[in-house]
Amino acid sequence: MRLRRLFLLGFLAAVVVAIWRLRSQKLGARVDLYRGDGSLTSFGEEDPEGALLLSLARDVRAS
Repeated sequence: MRLRRLFLLGFLAAVVVAIWRLRSQKLGARVDLYRGDGSLTSFGEEDPEGALLLSLARDVRAS
């Protein structure tokens, strides 16, 4: 019985830590650029090209 409680307590602690880590991660906006040759390039807010594309995309969505 004591081992079962200890296991349950450890499991619940792991779930709480996992939820806390998921909520604390800051997911930034990204732009995926698909090219005609089938290649994919991803840009984040920290990239100059990504910042420009994100601002253009926000303008398009706002209008």
